[in-house]
Amino acid sequence: MTATTSFAYQAVPGFFRHDEETTGPSFRATTQPNLGLINRAYDTDATFDPKGKKTQWERFLHFIDYQNQEGQGKAVYKLAFVIRHGEGYHNVKEAEVGRHAWDSHWSLLDGDENSTWSDARLTEKGRQQAGALNAFWKDAIQNSGVPTPQKYYTSPLARCLETTKIAYSGLNVAPDRPFKPIVKERVRERNGEHTCDRRSTRSWIASNYPDYEIETDFTEEDELWKADWRETEEEVSQRIKKLLDDIFTHEDKTIVSFTAHSGWVRGLYDLTSHRDVWVSAGAMVPILIKAEVSG
Repeated sequence: MTATTSFAYQAVPGFFRHDEETTGPSFRATTQPNLGLINRAYDTDATFDPKGKKTQWERFLHFIDYQNQEGQGKAVYKLAFVIRHGEGYHNVKEAEVGRHAWDSHWSLLDGDENSTWSDARLTEKGRQQAGALNAFWKDAIQNSGVPTPQKYYTSPLARCLETTKIAYSGLNVAPDRPFKPIVKERVRERNGEHTCDRRSTRSWIASNYPDYEIETDFTEEDELWKADWRETEEEVSQRIKKLLDDIFTHEDKTIVSFTAHSGWVRGLYDLTSHRDVWVSAGAMVPILIKAEVSG
């Protein structure tokens, strides 16, 4: 395998309504019709669509392809569909007790008398949220021409594995972009202390999700989670940079999906200088990412 290139990343605004949504915890982004693709012209329209017959998505994807051709490997564009997992049992408990009590006490436990949140599973509401994404995709593929991902990446935590399966199963996708999710450690939530973020074993994942590909250096036990240590937000962003460096160097597909977590999404937005828009549980948002070779 070729050496991994170091890139500098930038979210490119002006293409999706999500790019300009309200920042901060008082607002939560939701899945928008047509993913909020803005009806606009592109510099490439004159040659690609002189008669104005192409769809918005066809013109947008051609624009991205053109940018990648012009970049000649020094500047690379990828369109990411980012899913925050559906509601998990840890989300329910935090909402019940409040952020301070959750962080200082309850998050350190495996559960209570009513539920378990160690490697938190989806609640019934969480499964319904993932099902709503599946319904979105079925309609979008048939009626809007939204392109399906060419590669699927997911956190190894149970709530993301299940969200991915529900959201993307049974879709009418092209043979060259099969649903074959790749499980990657670097897509997991901010790590440490909170038991909801301690993953299950590799064997459990392989047994419950046999169609998923697990990255080669993935250990049997969770060796990254520590009960007495918590990743900083900066460390999350740098972990995501390593993930993107690997993907942008070695993966030639343009449209990718990440099923991840609220902290991971905020880390991605910090890394790419995207507006700090918080995302609802079970929502999918688009981001156009430009990577330029560092140095």
